[in-house]
Amino acid sequence: MARGVWGVEIRSLDRGERLYGLDAGRLMMPASNMKIVTLAAAADLLGWDHRFTTTLEVTGPIQGSVLDGDLYVRSSGDPSINSRDGRAAAVLFEWASALKAAGIQRVTGRVIGDDQAFDDEGLGQGWAWDYLQFGYATPVGALQFNENLASLSVWPSATAGAATNVSLSPGAGLRLLNRSVTAAPGTAAEIGYRRRLDEPVLEVSGMLAAGSAAAARTVAVVNPTLFTAQSIKDGLIAHGIDIAGPAVDIDDIAATLLAVPAERRVVATTPSPTLREIGTVLMKVSQNLYAETLLKAIGANAGGLGTFEGSLNQVRQRLSAWGVPDDAFVLADGSGLSRYNYLTADAIVAILERMYRDPRHRDAFVATLPVAGKDGSLSTRMRGTRAEGNAAAKTGSISNVRALSGYVRSRDGEMLVFSILANDFVIPAATVNWIADLAVEHLANFTRK
Repeated sequence: MARGVWGVEIRSLDRGERLYGLDAGRLMMPASNMKIVTLAAAADLLGWDHRFTTTLEVTGPIQGSVLDGDLYVRSSGDPSINSRDGRAAAVLFEWASALKAAGIQRVTGRVIGDDQAFDDEGLGQGWAWDYLQFGYATPVGALQFNENLASLSVWPSATAGAATNVSLSPGAGLRLLNRSVTAAPGTAAEIGYRRRLDEPVLEVSGMLAAGSAAAARTVAVVNPTLFTAQSIKDGLIAHGIDIAGPAVDIDDIAATLLAVPAERRVVATTPSPTLREIGTVLMKVSQNLYAETLLKAIGANAGGLGTFEGSLNQVRQRLSAWGVPDDAFVLADGSGLSRYNYLTADAIVAILERMYRDPRHRDAFVATLPVAGKDGSLSTRMRGTRAEGNAAAKTGSISNVRALSGYVRSRDGEMLVFSILANDFVIPAATVNWIADLAVEHLANFTRK
């Protein structure tokens, strides 16, 4: 690490004492430690019992079992209608049942995605072009389905040397350009994909052996609203609701809707899990989309549209109210994916201390953090040490950046809070993680006796 940079701050929460610091006031890229800031601000401004709401609405008359009108799906940003715990399947069943209970078996019109709770800027400041196709960089929107991930499937042809077969979930917003080939039996699979910058094309490359199983990949969608509307249309059709019209984004037909306004009637209202539950997924698995959604929800909660800048201003004001110096942070997104984010180890520890000392937040916040050797992004780290089952901390990881910040009890039971940030290194990231883990193990073994 001679060419790298560390920022470290360690304090005793029980004694209010600083135990160690190393460049704790240096601005560092925090990677996913940015989620500590986002969740803390969301909990304080929205509350742990906050829920997002999604409604299914209809327009037009019902004649017989036919709705002569459109279906609208409107949401305040629920990110949790996905495959976790089978929630998406349950929501689709609920909505199909609600339509049937309303006497609707067929819809002559469209499925319209109403995403007006947030603006249409889905990508965070400073996100890099070369990872926008990957699942960890999906765009955020007020309407979201399956974490805005489309499924790419690649399977071999019968003959070596021929092109493979490819398919992509409807609504992804990308055309497929297949450059992958079928290789001889026994050849190792090597499937890559990239999103072109000049047009909405997903280029698939590599090889797949003849006779092998299909390869599955997840791909970030282009337009979350259109993808959600299409997914809901397909899901309702699968549950026996015939829908004649296309799936559309409300922005693409706004002029028509203004010219011929239609009264909407709510058929189903579906609340999300609470912020406690959403925050747990966010922190345990470091779910970027959840973080960006909470960030925009903070702005929307303050009034008006959920935008990145309006939301970040709300977070900045909250940090200042907590006494975090204005020059101790630079905020660009909610997830930490952007390399424009900067935090000091001092600032992270101050936020962690604030959450711990506030009885409204302590238990709920600590419960969201990965636990060393037990779950989330720390499930395989610090096993067989005093930190296992003891340290609760948020990890952070982008290129040449690693972070680990949270809480650990010493050998004497003293509660310690720490932030360990590493930037600008060229050694293997696993070695940097090992150094940080060793520091936390040291804290778990610390005794004043």
